Order: sequence, then structure tokens, then C-alpha cells
Amino acid sequence: MTEQPQQAPAAKAGSTPEEPWPVRTVARKIAEWINRLGAVWVEGQLTQISARPGTGTAFLTLRDPAADVSMTVTCAADVLRRHEPPLTDGTRVVVHAKPTFFMNRGTLSLRAAEIRAVGIGELLARIERLRRLLAAEGLFDPRRKRRPPFLPKVVGLITGRASAAEHDVLANATARWPAVRFRVENVAVQGALAVPQVLDALRVLDRDPDVEVIVIARGGGSVEDLLPFSDEALCRAVAECRTPVLSAIGHEPDTPLLDHVADVRCSTPTDAGKRVVPDVAEESLRVRQMRDRARRALHGWVDRELRVLTQLRSRPVLADPLSPLDRHAEQVRALTERGRRAVLGRLAEETTALTATRARLTTLGPAATLARGYAVVQRTADDGTTHVLRSVSDAPAGTPLRVRLADGALHATAGGREGDG
Repeated sequence: MTEQPQQAPAAKAGSTPEEPWPVRTVARKIAEWINRLGAVWVEGQLTQISARPGTGTAFLTLRDPAADVSMTVTCAADVLRRHEPPLTDGTRVVVHAKPTFFMNRGTLSLRAAEIRAVGIGELLARIERLRRLLAAEGLFDPRRKRRPPFLPKVVGLITGRASAAEHDVLANATARWPAVRFRVENVAVQGALAVPQVLDALRVLDRDPDVEVIVIARGGGSVEDLLPFSDEALCRAVAECRTPVLSAIGHEPDTPLLDHVADVRCSTPTDAGKRVVPDVAEESLRVRQMRDRARRALHGWVDRELRVLTQLRSRPVLADPLSPLDRHAEQVRALTERGRRAVLGRLAEETTALTATRARLTTLGPAATLARGYAVVQRTADDGTTHVLRSVSDAPAGTPLRVRLADGALHATAGGREGDG
């Protein structure tokens, strides 16, 4: 490619509201700018090939498979006729063409001098390079894959209209779970329009809150037919989907890049129909088995508890609950009687000991002595205190005395003293 043209000096030459450029001038300047570009090599997909018999010019549309961008291409009809194999819609090509601006119509197109079909080997090499790139970015990492729901509310299906793949998915899924609901988006599944239509359908289904899983299905085909499902834009769109995606492209040996990016790879559309919903017969059988297991477990538990209750009821304490009470009542009465006898015996012993002690105290106490005619003589001091008189020398004549007898006390005064004898 030639260098980009610099800003035209005529832009400063005086285009003003008072002196505007005519349309022809603008068109001429644009044509001059485009002519500076020269011939370029352009890659894309061919669509809308038109080469009418008897005409010397063929018209084509060259489309970018990764973006919604296209350009018109014209070439000599012989360029198409001598190409082997014949070029068809969707063929990936490399075009050597010169951009041309038609002043009368104000349109831009490419005038092709040579068209080369991209060989299958080159396409496979590009797919392999893209595979390594996406793998390095982690788009194939199993840890980022999501598990589809067990029984989705609505299944989104992207497939060709009235195709065998659509029939296989719908028939097998409905046979397994008759109540399954589908939202089908029919798209082109090969050719130049496949990728943009699949991308649009994917965005529509991913935005639908009822769609809980998306199936992209296509039947078998050649490598060229399956190329759209190895497109980089489609692979990245599937990786960015919030809804789990199942890939069901071609047959078992076919492995487009979409299989590696999708959350689940299905070998065929039939396999996708089997994996997107459970089998109602299998689930019914599983429910019956679980019910049988639950019933057996419940019966086993009830039987164990009944055996425990039977064992408990067979024990003497439960077979005749009053006998232990009677025995314990008899034991209580016997112990009560023993306690009463022990208390009475102890009281009798203590009473006898107390009586003996009282008798000894009575015998040894001063009252008994006084009752036999003795008396206790006490001297009364000036302060009123009394002291037992032990000697006649302690009571001179005139000393006030207190004489204690068995039945009371007398007051006397000491007179003369008498000696012993």
C-alpha cells in the first residue's frame, strides 16, 4: 500500500459560504485522493456474485466475515469464468484491486484485476493460529464453563430453517421431555451471512430472561461449510454469553472452534436434543426408585422402633409397674418402723441416763444436805455481798449473818463465840 495522502492543500484554498465548491469539484478531489492509494490486496468473503451472460463486467460484493462491512467489486467477466473451481457465495478470497471513485454516481468500488480463492490448507492454518490464540487467552479453560440447568424453562435454538438439525434437536428433546419449550431462531448456517445472523440470534436469546440455555446446531458438511463456526467474532461472543451455550455442529469428527468455547460440546444435534433436557422416563423411574428406597427406609425405621418398644414393654418395670412401687412402699414402711424404734430406743436410753444423772445430782447437791437439818451460814459485808462462813473467827460479835435452810433463809447477828466440843 502507498503512503496515506496528506491533507489536500486545496482545503485551504478558499471554500467558504460565499465561494463554495461545486459538487464536481468535491467529487474530483475525492477521486484524486482515492487514486493515490493505488492497487491493494483485500481479503474477504464473496457474496451476491452477478455475471450475466453476454456482459463483459461482473459484479460482486466483498464482505468482511468478522464485521458488518462490505464493498462492491467489479471485474472482467473472464476473471470469474476462468477461475477453477468456480467461485460461489461464501468463498473466502484474496482480491488484487484498485479503489475507484465514480464521480457521476458518487460511489466507491474496487476494480479487481485478480481474484484468488483462499485454499483449505490456508484456512485450516488460520483456524489453528486462532485456536492457539483463544486457548492462550483462556477461552477454552474448563473452569470457565458453566453447567446447563437440569430442566431449563425455555431452550433457545439457533439453527437453519427447516433443517435436519432443527428436527433432530426438537424431536429428541420433545421425546425425552414433552413439556419442553423452545425459542427457535432460524439463521443461515453457512456462507457469508452465517456469522452475522448467528451473532444477532445469540444476542437476542442471551437477552431473553426466560431462555436458560442456548443450543447452536448444524448438520454435517464440508470444512468450508463449517468455517463460520470457527469465526473469531462468534467464538468471543459465545464466551461472553451469560447463558450457557451448547455446541452441536456437524458430526462427531467435526470440531470447529465453537466446540471448544461452548460450555458443552455435543457430538451431533441429536446428542444436543438428548443432553439439553432430562429423560422423563428415566426421571420417573428414578423418582419411583427413590420413593421405594424412602418407603423401605421408613418401614425399616418403624420396625426398629417397634422392636425397641416391644423390648421396653417386656421389661418387668413396664410389664407390672405397680409391683416395684409396692416393694418400695414396703421398704419405706420397714425403714420408717426401724427409724421409729431406733428413735424410741434412743429416747429411752437418754431418759434413763438423765434420771440417773438427776438422782446423782440430787444426792450430791446442797439441797439434800439442807433437808437433813444442815444450814449454810454466810457473812454479810457492808456492800451487801455475802461470803460463806467457814470459821468462828470470821464472825466477831455483832456480825450480820445470813442462814440458808432447806426451805428459805434467816438473818441473824453473831453473839458470843463457843469453842469446839
